[in-house]
Amino acid sequence: MTVESHTGRGDGGDAAPGEERGRVLPSLGVYLIGLVFALGLTATAFWVAQTHLLWAPGIPIGLCVLAIAQMGVHLVFFLHITTGPDNTNNVLALAFGVLIVFLVVAGSLWIMANLNHNMMPMDQLTNLHLQH
Repeated sequence: MTVESHTGRGDGGDAAPGEERGRVLPSLGVYLIGLVFALGLTATAFWVAQTHLLWAPGIPIGLCVLAIAQMGVHLVFFLHITTGPDNTNNVLALAFGVLIVFLVVAGSLWIMANLNHNMMPMDQLTNLHLQH
C-alpha cells in the first residue's frame, strides 16, 4: 500500500481534517502573531502585579481579565479553535473539558466546605483525649 492510497493526495504528509497543506509561511505568521500577543499579555500581567500605579483593589480583576485574554489567544492562535464548521468537534471537546474541570473544582470546594462545617471545633478536639 502506498501513502497515496491512505491520504488520497500522494504528498506523503499527514494532515488533520480541514487542514490545508502547502501553507507553511502563513501558518508560521499566525503562530508568530500569537506569540507576540501572548508575550505582551504576560509582560502586562507581570507589570500589573508589580506596579503601584494602579488602584490596589482593581489589580486582581485586571489580572483575571488578562488571564482570560491569554486563554483566548492560546485557543485562537495556537489551538486554532474558531467558529468554522470544521471545528465543531474541537469546540465540543473543549466545552466537555471545561465542564469536567468545573465539576471537579466545584465538587472539591463543596466537599471541603461540608467537611469544614461538620468538623468538631478545635478546642473540643484538643480536649478529646482528656475525656477518656
